[in-house]
Amino acid sequence: MDVPLNTVAVVGLGTMGTGIAEVLARAGREVIGIDISERAGRQAVAALEASTARAVARERITPQERGDILARFRTFTDLQAAAEAELVIEVVPESYELKQQVFHALDSIVAPTAILATGTNALSVTRLAADSAHPERVIGLHFFNPAPAMKLVEIVSSVLTAPPAVDAVTALALDLGKEPVAVGDRPGFVADGLLFGYLNQAAAMYESKYASREDIDAAMKLGCGLPMGPLELLDLIGIDTARTVLEAMYASSQDRLHAPAPILGQLTEAGLTGRKRGRGFYTYEGEGSSVVVADAQTPGTIAGAGGGREIRSVGVAGSGTMASGIAEVFAKAGYHVVLAARSLEKAETAKSRIGKSLSRSVDKGRITAEARDETLNRITAAGALESFAEVDLAVEAVAEDLEVKQQLFAALDKICKPGAVLATTTSSLPVVACARATSRPQDVIGMHFFNPAPAMKLVEVVRTVLTSDEVHATVREVTAKIRKHPVDCGDRAGFIVNALLFPYLNNAIKMVQEHYATLDDIDAAMKLGGGYPMGPFELLDVVGLDVSLAIEKVLHAEFRDPGLAPAPLLEHLVAAGCLGRKTGRGFREYARR
Repeated sequence: MDVPLNTVAVVGLGTMGTGIAEVLARAGREVIGIDISERAGRQAVAALEASTARAVARERITPQERGDILARFRTFTDLQAAAEAELVIEVVPESYELKQQVFHALDSIVAPTAILATGTNALSVTRLAADSAHPERVIGLHFFNPAPAMKLVEIVSSVLTAPPAVDAVTALALDLGKEPVAVGDRPGFVADGLLFGYLNQAAAMYESKYASREDIDAAMKLGCGLPMGPLELLDLIGIDTARTVLEAMYASSQDRLHAPAPILGQLTEAGLTGRKRGRGFYTYEGEGSSVVVADAQTPGTIAGAGGGREIRSVGVAGSGTMASGIAEVFAKAGYHVVLAARSLEKAETAKSRIGKSLSRSVDKGRITAEARDETLNRITAAGALESFAEVDLAVEAVAEDLEVKQQLFAALDKICKPGAVLATTTSSLPVVACARATSRPQDVIGMHFFNPAPAMKLVEVVRTVLTSDEVHATVREVTAKIRKHPVDCGDRAGFIVNALLFPYLNNAIKMVQEHYATLDDIDAAMKLGGGYPMGPFELLDVVGLDVSLAIEKVLHAEFRDPGLAPAPLLEHLVAAGCLGRKTGRGFREYARR
């Protein structure tokens, strides 16, 4: 196996196989493309011709280089063409029997020194190796779609894989300009192992009618900075493929979070498997199209638009980062804001923080100095809640403690005028518990802003079973006026974003706890393979491990699912006072300021 991998055969010329072939040909490798379908071979050549033509037009390669790349790619329908290959990468459909047939045939075709790689992301590499004549040369090589663009490659070793095979494939990945991550053999590996559990929960959330497909996708894009929403991504991956991966993960883990949501099976059986069929969670212009078209589920108008109460003034209770950020957002939108804290001094400090934020915006040319001054003049600092007597909307942003919030709502009930809307910004506590602390639960609603409030576009609008339609409509309208995107959700732990985000973070911790992968490899895998703006451990340290643990506990208590129990490693770090960046140490260590 100690040979340069200059000639590579790619078996299976679907979307992934074609992409891998392009990456290899562009990197100077002789590529043998093999598919039983002549049409697939022609399409693969056409795809390479089109992509290289675009590269020439953009002056990224010369016409001569394009000709050389095309000359290095040959297609065949017979597996015998792989005889001269030093590496064979199979990317046939995700069927163990089909992959086993390919490997058995290759055993009698390729040289004993050739490496056999499977592109599976769900099936056992160890099992494929054990059934091969030379298990030591079998390895997993998991590219991500689209292969030319995605930097991550997971290199999967079984207990049977020879180290020289790992070294050779790792060197190849680096030469291709990819970021190789070494992982052990278990369904989903790192990136998909974390990603598909999250996608499955999103599908289950939609199936339960907790939130619309549009709101679930918008929440995760706007609240977490993800390039695609989970239901959009399921349609892209293929709902049938996702179900296959989840079945394999569940068979291995027995974790209910991996048990495929029934809707995945229903859509698969109906042939509604996503973009490739023109319909999945969404409806598309045609098979293979990425253009979404309206269907029976597409909202005609924004739910709750019209019929709300008039809001002219807003009270914001609290003096922390979130409270000052929310006050800034409302004042920028033209509302008169009363910012109340436990003392006038704290309120003035919070207002000063807003002034600094606005001045930074002036320095960056986002607003004028006049607009800054006008915004600040709309904010009145106050040292008592009694200043909320005439506000039309009261928003609390105090500590995430139910007793504290209930006391505050009981006070607002006595202070605020009849008809005022009372909103909590809680991210994990029951909104109805705050509502029941008042004599007007119909006027209470959740407005969950994301930090930093001036920058983040999402607001989760959380109505309880007691919230009136009029109050819901009012908050939807106000959210649009402050240039935020409202998503509707019911009053249950985590709402949309945290209910999907924190189990994913918890599962990442479990991977490290089980010594399956390192912090750095997991963070790299999710950024490079999933398009996440931050890896899970970077994000945990920013959020705060104590905050994360509290949310995990709330989710576990609400849903009673063993898979949601906080990872012991998270509990140990919090007990040790390692809370993330704010303490200088969490999953990583940071320089103290």
